[in-house]
Amino acid sequence: MIWYVYILNCRGGRLYTGVALDVVQRFEAHCAGKGARFTRAFLPESIMAQWPCVNQRVALQLEYAIKQLSAADKKAFAAGQHGKVGKHLRFEDCMWSAPPTVIDED
Repeated sequence: MIWYVYILNCRGGRLYTGVALDVVQRFEAHCAGKGARFTRAFLPESIMAQWPCVNQRVALQLEYAIKQLSAADKKAFAAGQHGKVGKHLRFEDCMWSAPPTVIDED
């Protein structure tokens, strides 16, 4: 199952980052006031960006990493500058995943 991380443009120039299986459906829920408290206070205006992730764990890790960024860095990230988030995750073939785990066989 593919999970998505998304960034919404919200009223007042604010940004909201979330995780969903269906970004359009989640956006509509936010717009209807059924989303997060933040999006009830600052209604969403558009979907700025979205990224597929190999699983929910990776999506939650990416969401957390994006939420640590400043608004300017979130905009840069949405524009494809993934450098500040790629330390523990990798973006390959248009999808976010975790690097392979090295198993010590000693």
